[in-house]
Formats: sequence, structure tokens, C-alpha cells
Amino acid sequence: MKKFLNEIKNSKIGITIILSLLLFLYTIICAISYVSAVSTDISDSVFRLHVIANSNSDEDQALKYKVRDNLLNYMNNICKDCTSKEEAINIVSEHQEEFRQVALETIKNEGYSYDVRIEIGNFEFPTKQYGDISLPAGFYDALKVEIGKAEGRNWWCVMFPSLCFVDISSGIVPEESKEDLQNVLSDEEYAIISDNYDYGIKFKFKLLEFFGKSNLIVSNK
Repeated sequence: MKKFLNEIKNSKIGITIILSLLLFLYTIICAISYVSAVSTDISDSVFRLHVIANSNSDEDQALKYKVRDNLLNYMNNICKDCTSKEEAINIVSEHQEEFRQVALETIKNEGYSYDVRIEIGNFEFPTKQYGDISLPAGFYDALKVEIGKAEGRNWWCVMFPSLCFVDISSGIVPEESKEDLQNVLSDEEYAIISDNYDYGIKFKFKLLEFFGKSNLIVSNK
């Protein structure tokens, strides 16, 4: 009788362990599915700029910012009336050589002779904060600009909807830019990337950040 009771007890423990493992796996699968969907929606809604300096010297870093400013001025001139990410990418694609020439001219005017490589593609980005807006790590469509050896620190921003505020040190995103971003994201997606929401929303952002940094969510291109 005692043996029989022990078998029942052990059987219940075994079933409990199995059910717990199944619940854990189900939760993980649901989390990955949710993160993948939200991450894809966010990355599909923005077009980013990625500028890489020749080196980390003070001179090359200062040059990087001058190139950045002139590229953004040019971007604002040709894309000021864009209403979608696709339209912005198409216009930038048609003017890739012009972007390169803007960068080269800036570099030459500053007394350097670095070459510039321009590429539009889907690239991996770390988590980046723009004022009170944070974009999770993941793969994003972007215009990548490599200056010279491209061995220096990176600079990132969002070209569409524009979050490339002029005074990067102020950490202030214009309200108009936030409204544009809200227009291309769902309410929940915007809440996730905004710093002005509750713990539950912030936990979802941490999920996006964790899976993005762990490379569990990869490019869908």
C-alpha cells in the first residue's frame, strides 16, 4: 500500500514538473512571437541613418558630425513632403550619389581626403534613446554612411519619421516628430518605445530589448 501511495505521489510530482515545463515553454514561445511581431512592426515603420567615422580621434569625430548635419539638411530638402517610409527610401535611393557627393564635399571642405561609402540596406542596431523615445535593438532599414576606414564610433538617428533633432545634446524630440511617429505605429507600439508609460509597458520594452540583443529576433528581409 505504501509503495502504491509513493508511486501516486511521484506520479503527481512528475506530472506537475512536466506541466510546469510545458507552461514555461508556452510562455517563452508566446513572448518570442509577441516580440517578433512588435519588433517587425516598429522596424517596418522607420528609416534610419547610420554614420560611421573614420576613427575615434577628436578630429574625425568632429568631421562625422559635420557630415551628419549636411546629410540631414539635404535629406530634409528632398524628403520634407514624404508621407511614408517607402516614399522616403525611394527618394533616398534615387539620390544615393548625391548623398555621397554631399559627404565628400563636406570632407573636402574640412581639409580631408577620405572616401565615402553609401549603402541602403537592413542593418542591426543597438537600443538607442532619442530624448524620451527609445528604439529597441533589432534590424532596421537604414542609409549607412561610412567615412574613410569607418573604424570610429557610430552615430544613429531616425530619418523617417524624422527624429534627427539638430541639438543632439539636448535630448529633446520635437512634438511634431512624435506625432509623425505615432501616426505610423499602433498605440501600444508607441507606448512601448515612449518613456512616459507604466511598468507593464516598460516590461514589454525590456522583452524587445532582451530578444533583440540576444539575436533571437533576426532580420526579416
